[in-house]
Amino acid sequence: MWHLYHFPLCPFSRKVQLVLGEKSIAYDPITLYPWDAGEEFRRLNPAGRVPVLHDSVRNWALIDSQAICEYLEETVAERPLILGSARARAEVRRLVALFDESFFGDITGPLLHEKMRKRLVLRQSPDSKTLRETSRLLHEYLDYIDWLVDNRRWLAGEQLSLADFAAAAQISVVDYLGDMDWSDHTSAHEWYRVMKSRPSFGPLLRQKMDGLPPPKHYADVND
Repeated sequence: MWHLYHFPLCPFSRKVQLVLGEKSIAYDPITLYPWDAGEEFRRLNPAGRVPVLHDSVRNWALIDSQAICEYLEETVAERPLILGSARARAEVRRLVALFDESFFGDITGPLLHEKMRKRLVLRQSPDSKTLRETSRLLHEYLDYIDWLVDNRRWLAGEQLSLADFAAAAQISVVDYLGDMDWSDHTSAHEWYRVMKSRPSFGPLLRQKMDGLPPPKHYADVND
């Protein structure tokens, strides 16, 4: 039986949850906050980070969201998410890296620090300059998503792929924090509505962070 260690607003945990859902893999979610990781969890991952996918029967663990997703892709045939020619698979991985690294570094990571960690852990107010900069950069990424879905059926090409789920996982956290501004991004917004309506997205929309409720529109698949 798989156990997924995660916390509700970790976009990388969310990416793994979406892949598990798409591939119809049963798992037991275990909520764990990285700043409160105990010795038992650190024996699974000494870095103290989620997500970690632990096999309780064989007693071994997979660490790092992309390593987990690649393992599931290689071992579970249902609904492939890194597919097509070598060139097509390279494009999927390029976009996954863009959202896992650049989007997270520019948008999701700073917002989590300012609006989640400062509020719940540090008891500080967010920095308005940082919030303005993330808002500016967010529109640049949404411009790119607009271009992708205006020129392709899905982000990486003609087929739904891990790139769509990596992007949607990051955006879902920004949306939870109340910072999504879809103004002038009709194509990107419609793509996200489609992603949000998939059955695999349901568990994400039901997750709540203690002390930090989402905006009312968050779980509305039509918003």
